[in-house]
Amino acid sequence: MIEFTVNGERRELVETSPSMPLLWVLRDHLKLTGTKFGCGMGLCGACTVHLDGVAVRSCQLPVAAVAGHSITTIEGLSATEQHPLQLAWVAEDVPQCGYCQSGQIMSAAALLNTGAAVTDDSIRNAMSGNLCRCGTYGRINKAIKRAANAPKEA
Repeated sequence: MIEFTVNGERRELVETSPSMPLLWVLRDHLKLTGTKFGCGMGLCGACTVHLDGVAVRSCQLPVAAVAGHSITTIEGLSATEQHPLQLAWVAEDVPQCGYCQSGQIMSAAALLNTGAAVTDDSIRNAMSGNLCRCGTYGRINKAIKRAANAPKEA
């Protein structure tokens, strides 16, 4: 049995292979489909979630590695869908096709959670490896800066 917390809720997996990637546990077993499958090699960032607050690629992480840990998916980022990043994404008109957006937002949220200064360099470093086929990188950068300066969610 593998026990871990997802979006604040304790979960137990009984009949799941310990080597199954976390992505497929989230999507297929827990029905949390906001986390996307992109490349399957941890290179595109579409599958990004937080493991104890740190951005990780769920397609490459065996579920056994999260035993006893806390996972946050895009669904758990904000109970009200009013996280400053979500609001900034809309205000800056970031999404086009939208496929990469949950991974982009989760990587950006990990940056904001560090409390580090949000600069072009820190954004570039935090978002490295998050690919957007539509090329909205400029708007992503603006949205992250907007969210960094926004009041915190109540």
